[in-house]
Amino acid sequence: MLPFLKKVREVRRPRCTALVAAAGSSQRMGGVNKLLQPLGGVPVLVRTLEALQAAEGVDEVIVAAREADILEISQICRTYGISKCSKVIRGGTNRVHSVLLAALEAAPEAELLAVHDGARPLATPELIDRVIAAAARCAAAVPAVAVKDTVKTFREDGGVEETLDRERLRAVQTPQVFQAGLLKAALQAALAQEAPVTDDASAVERLGKVVFLVEGEEENLKITTPMDMILAEAIVTAREEGL
Repeated sequence: MLPFLKKVREVRRPRCTALVAAAGSSQRMGGVNKLLQPLGGVPVLVRTLEALQAAEGVDEVIVAAREADILEISQICRTYGISKCSKVIRGGTNRVHSVLLAALEAAPEAELLAVHDGARPLATPELIDRVIAAAARCAAAVPAVAVKDTVKTFREDGGVEETLDRERLRAVQTPQVFQAGLLKAALQAALAQEAPVTDDASAVERLGKVVFLVEGEEENLKITTPMDMILAEAIVTAREEGL
């Protein structure tokens, strides 16, 4: 009886394709492709893909990469057994364009699309599954953590304009998960209007849709600068030592 119930649950679970944004220029890393740099002995991107591979809610992975990196990333997927990766495609002219191109390559039966930064290698499979489950209920969900610092807006002359209420602020992470049709429409609109969106949730919000927040993970940092890499190395070491 139990195996039958498990099969029923699997049938009801919406299929989800993860779209990995990996076509950035890594300018703040001195032009070195941070995704291919070692982190705890393996490339940063491998750790990102391994988390998606282990997430039960992810059925397929598509990577949008720089053209020069497509062959290497494809080989990485084979070497490290990332069997869910169905395609490594050429990214677009910017992040929105890259994610849209990947979204259009997703399997037709994918009901949800999970957009994840290639440079967030420390997200756990549990977080990924939690956000996917939330999006299955509400169509748009993103992980977020409380802001620790006081945040101020400023005038053109450098003077403080306003101090924001920290209790109502959240720092948003990835994966950001959306109903497939909703995300594609949002990205197409943002691209057509050249809207300055900084994440996929912003594009969805522009359509008037509500995006719901899910508790994120403090360790789910995005590697942008050399300092971020140092922090990531420390986290990987602590995890491996069980700290």
